[in-house]
Amino acid sequence: MGGQPSSPLDKRQQQHLRGQVDILLRNFLPCYRGQLAASVLRKISIELGPQEPVGCQLLHSKKLPRVREHRGPLTQLQGHPPQWQPIFCVLRGDGRLEWFSHREEYENGYRPLGSTALTGYTVLTSQREYLRLLDALCPDSSGDHAQEEPDTLLEMPVSFPLFLQHPFRRHLCFSAATGEVQRAWRLALQGGIRLRGTVLQRSQAPAARAFLDAIRLYRQQQGHFGDDNVTLGSDAEVLTAVLMRELQPALRAQTLPSLRGAPRARAWAWTKLLDAVHAAVLAGASAGLRAFQPEKDELLVGLEKTIRPDADQMLRLRARVAGRLRAAVQGPLDSCLLKKVDAQLPRLTQTLLSTVEAELAAVQTLLTQGMGRLSRHLRGSPSGTRLRKEVYSFGEMPWDPELMQICYREAERSQGRLGQLAAPFGFFGTQSLVFGAQDLAQQLMADAVATFLQLADQCLTTALDRDQAAQQLEKVRGRVLKELSEFEGEVLAVGSPALTIEGIYEEVVRGVLLQRINGELTKALGASNMSCTLDGCSEAPWDQAGADVETEAQRGTCSRQPGSSTEIRPLCPLPPPGTLQS
Repeated sequence: MGGQPSSPLDKRQQQHLRGQVDILLRNFLPCYRGQLAASVLRKISIELGPQEPVGCQLLHSKKLPRVREHRGPLTQLQGHPPQWQPIFCVLRGDGRLEWFSHREEYENGYRPLGSTALTGYTVLTSQREYLRLLDALCPDSSGDHAQEEPDTLLEMPVSFPLFLQHPFRRHLCFSAATGEVQRAWRLALQGGIRLRGTVLQRSQAPAARAFLDAIRLYRQQQGHFGDDNVTLGSDAEVLTAVLMRELQPALRAQTLPSLRGAPRARAWAWTKLLDAVHAAVLAGASAGLRAFQPEKDELLVGLEKTIRPDADQMLRLRARVAGRLRAAVQGPLDSCLLKKVDAQLPRLTQTLLSTVEAELAAVQTLLTQGMGRLSRHLRGSPSGTRLRKEVYSFGEMPWDPELMQICYREAERSQGRLGQLAAPFGFFGTQSLVFGAQDLAQQLMADAVATFLQLADQCLTTALDRDQAAQQLEKVRGRVLKELSEFEGEVLAVGSPALTIEGIYEEVVRGVLLQRINGELTKALGASNMSCTLDGCSEAPWDQAGADVETEAQRGTCSRQPGSSTEIRPLCPLPPPGTLQS
């Protein structure tokens, strides 16, 4: 890859990297095709299954997901050598960040100087923390660097920095004029990062569910059985992250020794090289998924036509096979769970529930305060204009990053506790859990606000005086808070079954484990009349209509090209069901 990472890569390197993407797609797409069938069957089985009694009665907001557009002047570290230069930044509602030389260029519709989807980034506001990160990327070697230039990168203190760090992309370094501006940008950027990261998890479309299951199975075939944050982002971004993890070790070994300069300058050069590699992999993955799109659409239509008429028979067959497998593995499975799971289950349940409970409590507190303000203004203010302004502000609460931070930080505070699950359970996806809890808080707030406003609109008439109207609002508030509290036992979800031996086998194991989890949840929630079983839960708290952020596969705009000289390891066959040991 050479020692000049900022220069274009040669054709051999580009061709080699395209070959790596082709290998990834050849290995992954068969798994994806198989999971499409499983996902369609699962969708039909839910439609045909008995309908559970309706639990939460909150209306479903159709406005999510989005982030509030944010824009303003910042300074950015850019150029050769890097220098702080003024720019005008814009965070779009779909979680894409753009920057321009001047505000006028943005207002006149000019092309931005640069842009990036915020998927996978982390916001840092400490210069010391960021410099430590740079130092860890390229530690000083034992060679003689006496003749190298001094390390001046970020040497001058930055008062209000905003560092956007990514494991596989170039870092973005911004600076705000005041602490207030810095905080507003930090909250806005974190919202964009979460929006971009959870696009697949929010979707209830069969293709999205199939893709996530296929990624999990594909990685298991490679020996990755723990959970982590690799599924954050669109379909193309997820595939890119999977391949980048494969390429990065060899890329480091090839490239880092050849980089010259002070340690932080080498780290800066390394991130620019990674950015080029990431862009080329993303372009290849996007092109491959676009090419697969017509086949996928045809498969989904055909599966719907062939599975639906025989769905009852297929589901009965699945039940019979599951019964036989359960009888065959019940003894070893119970022994395995008794030794490895039962002792840890209370701790796991309490850790996860405490995160959700803290989020729900914060939502309820914030919602109660907002409804209280409306009631007080209705009683005390004769101004219709002022009241309409308050109603509008109340309706915008779910998209106000400053207000919602009260809820979001409860999940952030739990990240340390969630990290403790890694050792006993091999779970490294704490960011996914935090994002999921924050998504839940925003969706729940939006649903509660929509419910309150619609019920209020139904009960308030011009015939009521202010006191009567306020009394009606109090009744509406009580109803909404009651529905909100009943949501607590309905926030967890399960994965999807498949009509294959491996899929049914996995479903059997999951079903036995869910029995234990349901029992532990019942004890933890301490409410026997609360619906807390996992099997009847909604799979995702977001409405799919208009919900998906445009994926990079649909966008298809990345064109930079890199290369590598590593090979993807051949896939191992899926372990047969009979390999479960006690």
